Amino acid sequence: MARSNPNHFRTDFCLVLANQVLEDEATKGNTNSNIVVSPLSLHVILSLVAAASKGHTLEQLLFFLGSTSVSDLSLLTSHMFNLTSLDDHEESEVLSAGDHLLLSFVYGAWIDRRFNLKPSFERLVKDHYKAEIRNDIDFLNEPLEAVDEINSWAEKATKGLVTKLLPYDSVNCDTALVLANALYFKAKWEKKFDASRTQARNFHLLNGQIVQAPFMTTDSFLGRYHLYKCFDGFKVLQIPYQSGQDPPKFSMYFFLPDAKDGLLNLIQKLKSNPDLLYKKFELTEDKLTDFWIPKFKFSFGFKASDTMRKMGLEKIFNPGELTEMLNIPDIANRKLFVASIFHKSYIEVNEVGTEAAASTAVLFELQRARRYPSFVADHPFLFMIREERHGIVFFVGAVLNPLLDS
Repeated sequence: MARSNPNHFRTDFCLVLANQVLEDEATKGNTNSNIVVSPLSLHVILSLVAAASKGHTLEQLLFFLGSTSVSDLSLLTSHMFNLTSLDDHEESEVLSAGDHLLLSFVYGAWIDRRFNLKPSFERLVKDHYKAEIRNDIDFLNEPLEAVDEINSWAEKATKGLVTKLLPYDSVNCDTALVLANALYFKAKWEKKFDASRTQARNFHLLNGQIVQAPFMTTDSFLGRYHLYKCFDGFKVLQIPYQSGQDPPKFSMYFFLPDAKDGLLNLIQKLKSNPDLLYKKFELTEDKLTDFWIPKFKFSFGFKASDTMRKMGLEKIFNPGELTEMLNIPDIANRKLFVASIFHKSYIEVNEVGTEAAASTAVLFELQRARRYPSFVADHPFLFMIREERHGIVFFVGAVLNPLLDS
């Protein structure tokens, strides 16, 4: 698909969000955590929220997502479906046949049985997003079962790589709707690594410690020429994946700081300049005298809504303008809002290639109806006797057991 405008497929806000998460984790100096985030998964789910928004909420979403309209945002989704045009059955056949590339991007919607989608939004999620819709969920009486179902869907859609996307306490009696997507990617290197040459080597942690990790290198008979270039403070290496007969073409880029403790500076550079990840690096095929890449495999999850609030995207979390999604009976004028957004990703890099997956879920709640307060002193409490004119406290005490009389 030719791009009429390259900005249609940019995910700047979600790239900055991902870099904010990278910065937060790197600043902690936690040597027991790796980070992987899918800006694409986050961007597309926010685009779907935008399609159901009005007023200032829509304006803020469009501003943060760098678009002028909902239709502009939908172009990225259309592009994704062009890349993932196979249905689930065909995808499984491709995977079992050992093809070079497998890419899938699917959506799901879970609606509480008390409500239903507005017809226009239902058409959007069915026809444009090809979402699997469940409208018989009982968030009110069976919240744990609902979480299990959504987590099972995400796990299946990511070939078992993303598990426990939602924590059990993420839904409650006010949950009305959950929207989610799941992204899966598997590709082989254009030139595979020689597994017989993989060996343990030193890896320097940010805290100065050194650990032994398995490192891969290419077969000496294939040469040591790689797409590579030095920049100010860091180096870039590109490793292409096999593309088969009909590309898309994919590559993995490694950004290596010159300093062993230079990761945080590099993250801050990327955060302040997202264009750096879009640029053509004009790498040259160079012969490297020493070439080693560590194998790795890990998952990372976080509550994306917390980071979005920190970055100033806040109106979707306020009731009032997410009006185009659900038909809601007049229940004390309750309005819909985004309660939380969870994101989890997985990646494995080895001698053969890369397998990666991500899933994002948005949980929508109805604002709570006014609840009249109660005061039942059925547990230990403090008391005070005070003269009100002058504010003199005559007595203060505590009742631990009202049956005691001495």
